[in-house]
Amino acid sequence: MSDSEIRPQEQPFCLPENDLPRVVVIGGGFAGLNAIKKLKNKPVDVVLLDKHNYHQFVPLIYQVATSGLEPDSVSFPLRKRFRDYNNVTFRLANVERIDHAQNKVITNKGFLTYDYLIIASGSVTNFLGNNKIKEHCYGLKTVEDAIHIRSLMLSHLEMAAQTCIQEEKDVLTNFAIVGGGPAGVELAGALAEFRDHIIPKDYPEYNGDNITIYLLQSGYQLLKGMSEESSKQTLKDLQNMDVKVLFGCKVTGYDGRTVQIEDAKMQLKAATLIWAAGVRGSFPGGLNEDIVVKGNRLKVSETLEVAGMNNVFAIGDVAGLITEEHPKGLPMLAPVAIQQGSHVAKCILKLIKGESAEPFDYLDKGHLATIGRRRAVADIRGLKLSGFTAWVIWALVHIFYLAGFKNRTFVLINWLSNYMSYDKGDRLITRTTFKDPYSTHSNTQRFEASNPAAE
Repeated sequence: MSDSEIRPQEQPFCLPENDLPRVVVIGGGFAGLNAIKKLKNKPVDVVLLDKHNYHQFVPLIYQVATSGLEPDSVSFPLRKRFRDYNNVTFRLANVERIDHAQNKVITNKGFLTYDYLIIASGSVTNFLGNNKIKEHCYGLKTVEDAIHIRSLMLSHLEMAAQTCIQEEKDVLTNFAIVGGGPAGVELAGALAEFRDHIIPKDYPEYNGDNITIYLLQSGYQLLKGMSEESSKQTLKDLQNMDVKVLFGCKVTGYDGRTVQIEDAKMQLKAATLIWAAGVRGSFPGGLNEDIVVKGNRLKVSETLEVAGMNNVFAIGDVAGLITEEHPKGLPMLAPVAIQQGSHVAKCILKLIKGESAEPFDYLDKGHLATIGRRRAVADIRGLKLSGFTAWVIWALVHIFYLAGFKNRTFVLINWLSNYMSYDKGDRLITRTTFKDPYSTHSNTQRFEASNPAAE
């Protein structure tokens, strides 16, 4: 077989040659980046693999979806991050599988071997196996998701402005969010502010009263991981912002127009549905199914080593650390990923020296969620805060964890501008093809044909 006939996966990566132990990191999220940060300029050869060439700050992605921030503000080039690292190599590739017997990682661009492997591949939106829902709506997990959601919502608003059929207008201006966790709550609050302060200025064809925002929660509490006080305050704030919070609503189907709710007599019509009802771990193939635990996570030991694989670690959302205190594993949150990344790097450096790895001990620094301008809740080591004080803490924490001085500056300027003017600048429709029946040519024709104004 000639070189031209060899598949890319069968080609070895071209990497710097050295005698240092090689640490391969899969994923440039919070977990992976913090592991590499602790390995900076240490006597190890670090190779980072990611299917994107940028790190995305997931906690603020909802603000891209609601036109509050530009995509570049919550993304940071990975190569720029490692400019002053003399032992890190980045390769843009999609990891397909792990061959642990040969200590090999196979990607769509080639393969490489490792002495130590860190799986920090994160998570994806969990549609609970319902392909009908997945087909017609978006999760809120990536910058790409956010850009699609923004374009979809704005496209529907433009359609609603064009049609004279009230039923169609109502469906197009109904927005449904599934999931009452931080992502769903923060998105609902941001959408409510968009409706109240942007719609009346941009769309004189109708006012904000035409737009209904639904937050659908299968259980009976918002922000389940936070205190009851914070949950009740969040519900009160959302209701004051005229968000329709519906409890006990398990969504079982969606066709792009009708939201199907289990055991419900009501029928909810909404052209835009955003799925924020949880995530599931995501990892490459080649691993034993016996080590996969609830949430599609990899079972790890107290030192974060993958079960049965003494030189392979899993950290962040993909790590299933099952303990008596956390029988379902640690929460899939950025602080967990950050701490695990730092811990694993220290473990690997100890193992290289012939020392024993230490158990991971998670320090819970608290939980934060914002509902909108001057509205937020905070649970910080027994202290329950809400309102302006919690909102300021939330803002400062997120600015601190953003990657890059430029991003921090841009986000801060945007927030100050939005605070003073209630304006959101990035209202651009940059996608024209959606997972949405309204976007098809036949449906566009249907709207035009049924709209007297189009004749």
